[in-house]
Amino acid sequence: MKHGLAMFATDEGIRPAELARLAEELGFESLFFPEHTHIPAARTSAAPRGGELPREYSHTLDPFVALMSAAEASHELRLGTGICLLIERDPITTAKTAATLDFLSGGRLLLGVGAGWNVEEMANHGTDPQRRFGLLRERVEAMKAIWTEDEASYHGRYVDFDRIWAWPKPAQQPHPPVMIAGNGPKVVDRVLAYGDEWLPEPEDGLADRMQELADRARVAGREPVPITVYGTQPSDVAMYAEAGAHRCVYWLPARGPQDAVRRAEELAVQLGL
Repeated sequence: MKHGLAMFATDEGIRPAELARLAEELGFESLFFPEHTHIPAARTSAAPRGGELPREYSHTLDPFVALMSAAEASHELRLGTGICLLIERDPITTAKTAATLDFLSGGRLLLGVGAGWNVEEMANHGTDPQRRFGLLRERVEAMKAIWTEDEASYHGRYVDFDRIWAWPKPAQQPHPPVMIAGNGPKVVDRVLAYGDEWLPEPEDGLADRMQELADRARVAGREPVPITVYGTQPSDVAMYAEAGAHRCVYWLPARGPQDAVRRAEELAVQLGL
């Protein structure tokens, strides 16, 4: 089992480089940063877990810039977006950014992507919330074309461009793994259609859905699809390992650098790293 850390990297918390050095020293395999470009002040969308939206959501650093800082401070640590809100990003620009990070880090990027929940936020980027899943698929497919083709083109409903030249290509071949996030009813369909890995959060019945993904991948003639359980607890690692997960990721507190350090050290002890 691989073990990773996740934290809202903010202007008020531990610096990404410092956290990366600590994570690697403690024996963690990966570090994930989420993304929110902004939080609309007049938001009416419900917070993902109810209640008031935590302060860190509106103080989040750009994940790719933060991960580049983490890359420079580490040697083998995998660098994850958890998640990149690709529906709020131009795919050509994001393909360039992701490829640059992967190239400069020596092939350490894990690209977690999702369609998000904050409809006001995505609407400010010109994204129709009702079409976000179709947009997500096309942007992932377009980015994979840019990464793997010398003269890439893509023609879809939402993404359309003729032949382009775009380097650098990612260090990882054929490209960094694209981890499809989510627990919705159609997420297994999405993972099988255009993902390389599944990035679910813990929920009742997740082990059964993991088995569903394994069964459907086998029927489709695919190799087993890796699964990273995002935001779990050390007490549940054995259960998810038995169900087929290859990585578990644990949240750190976003504010108070010493709180993040203390929690990372506690997790390392609990996990026997």
